[in-house]
Amino acid sequence: MSNGPPRTGPNSLSGRWVPVNLNVQPRGQISHRRPGRGLMGGMTGRVLFLGGTGVISSGSVALAAQRGWEVTVLNRGQSTVRPVPDGVELISADVREPGAINAAIGDRHFDAVCDFLSFTPGQVTQTLSQVEGRTNQYVFISSASAYQKPTGVLPIREGTPLSNPFWQYSRDKAACERYLFDRRERDGLPITVVRPSHTYDQTMTILGGRHAMVRRLLRGDEVIIHGDGTSLWTLTHTTDFAKGFVGLLGNASAIGLAVHITSDEWLTWDHIAREIARAAGVEARIVHVPSDAIAALDKDWGDGLIGDKANNTIFDNSLIKRLVPDFICTTPFSAGAREIAAYYTSHTEPQPKEDATEAVIAQLLERYRV
Repeated sequence: MSNGPPRTGPNSLSGRWVPVNLNVQPRGQISHRRPGRGLMGGMTGRVLFLGGTGVISSGSVALAAQRGWEVTVLNRGQSTVRPVPDGVELISADVREPGAINAAIGDRHFDAVCDFLSFTPGQVTQTLSQVEGRTNQYVFISSASAYQKPTGVLPIREGTPLSNPFWQYSRDKAACERYLFDRRERDGLPITVVRPSHTYDQTMTILGGRHAMVRRLLRGDEVIIHGDGTSLWTLTHTTDFAKGFVGLLGNASAIGLAVHITSDEWLTWDHIAREIARAAGVEARIVHVPSDAIAALDKDWGDGLIGDKANNTIFDNSLIKRLVPDFICTTPFSAGAREIAAYYTSHTEPQPKEDATEAVIAQLLERYRV
């Protein structure tokens, strides 16, 4: 594969950027798979979400409840941005406190436990020590950022190696997966691993640079886009992610598998910025800055770029579509951009690190403004 991004062109029917002449990875075998056994007693039951009010999990909580699941959400109970839907049980507890999950749920058994709050192998083992034996399916939320970087052969499939030397977050998620699949092989642990990519709702800033960048964009100020703005990126609305995720709950064919859930909409970063600006009725004043230069001034921002967003990410979603035949994404980013613009137009309160980020942005603009 060449060192540059794949050549692209606009799709005249959808306005979406689509790849041309991409190297295609051979399918091969799906690892960690045991024979499917059909559905585990239907597709509803009792499900416990550890987390449940975050960007990724909140849409799945809402859809699971809508589809008839008896939903319990366990977290610290501090979110006011995404309250749990009516009819969903909310238990307040800190899952990182020893024994907190056991104390909160007593002797209850769940058809599925969905863990959105474990980020290291130590946290996974702490959680499993309290839910193992209480559930037919432990669903671990990993990350598609764990796939090898720089991106190799496209599209990315579940068999793509997990190797990201640039971002500790991704390496920790990969280590969690290794532990879980070892337990699967050794003890038959009923796991399903889900790898979201960039899943968003109206509160997500999308562009990097925390809240400062999206607010600059909506004001019509100059904004920074990493690289030359042409790398391809996949964005998935939380309500679309939920359709795939909830379809995996109670699904025996998903036991022992890792599966990513993303949309099939691929956009350049320049297009993403212009879409949000268009929704706000302003022009996107883009200044391109090398990812390495951003990383030199802001490690957190830079790690997320070099370890993820600066790479072309196009996913083959054949597996999730086989496991959940009715999975289809119906929220294009043009609609999501309108949600983001509306949210940040009405939410102007200061956010953590905003002033520090503005200072970094100012330095980068001074150096790279044409």
